[in-house]
Amino acid sequence: MTIAAVGQICSTGSITANLNQCVRLVAKAAVGGAKVLFLPEASDYIALNAQASLDLAVPQASSPFVQGLRAAAKAHSIAVHVGIHDIPSTTRDHHHHQQQQQQDASPPARKILNRALYIDADGTVQDAATYDKLHVFDYGALRESATVQPGTRLVPPFDSPVGRIGSLICFDLRFPETAIALAQPGLSSPWASRAAQIITYPSAFTLRTGEAHWETLLRARAIETQSYVVAAAQVGRHNEKRASYGRSMVVDPWGRVLLCLRGVADAEGNAEDGAVEEIGFVDIDLDEVERVRREMPLQRRT
Repeated sequence: MTIAAVGQICSTGSITANLNQCVRLVAKAAVGGAKVLFLPEASDYIALNAQASLDLAVPQASSPFVQGLRAAAKAHSIAVHVGIHDIPSTTRDHHHHQQQQQQDASPPARKILNRALYIDADGTVQDAATYDKLHVFDYGALRESATVQPGTRLVPPFDSPVGRIGSLICFDLRFPETAIALAQPGLSSPWASRAAQIITYPSAFTLRTGEAHWETLLRARAIETQSYVVAAAQVGRHNEKRASYGRSMVVDPWGRVLLCLRGVADAEGNAEDGAVEEIGFVDIDLDEVERVRREMPLQRRT
């Protein structure tokens, strides 16, 4: 068995402060003996509004957040799976000019990507493991589609020290076919012989949807894919308009909750004491994945 760590933060509009939270968690994860640290969706920032989110976005290659996290991973010899924002290549050439032209009240003319990165223990970003969120979240006043361009494909499961990872993000959790495609692929799948053993859902669930659906959905995805599910979550109040549910979770292939971190303390979304920068550790037992799949084979006929 190999140890994985799950870290929980509360991102704001300060990329520097968010990076500092993550770097401290990298150090804690390494001290705890973890080989991979899983961090939430949008770890680089959560902005006050759509225009602010677009204004904060920078290309991944020049992102001070990504550069800082790569340096921390290398310094502590630990891999990191993390959610960030990126600017699509078609947007970059005109991004600065458009920022100057847009008014605060007008919708952004261009969009960004909601991305999951995998950084090796030597600080290298594994480009083949980079995944852009397929399903954007529109619910109530939150309109992710106003700023985020959906991804176009799943990324093949990739090797890590804790097992083969299939990356998904937050709202993808409500689309079981994506997890099934990664962890229970059909014979025609390009990764039929290399199915995911771990499905990730770095997230920033709202208070209402988190309370109603978070654990239920995570356990369902673990059971139906017979995989570990690792869901690092944002927690607490990001700004005056937004708060996240927290309760980062790891579920095993039988649907048992192995880890659940703290959440919010009240209806306003203030984090429980100790919830921000909380970290948890789990042993990932790949023999358990194989045992569950062997004893209850899921032979799909559709």
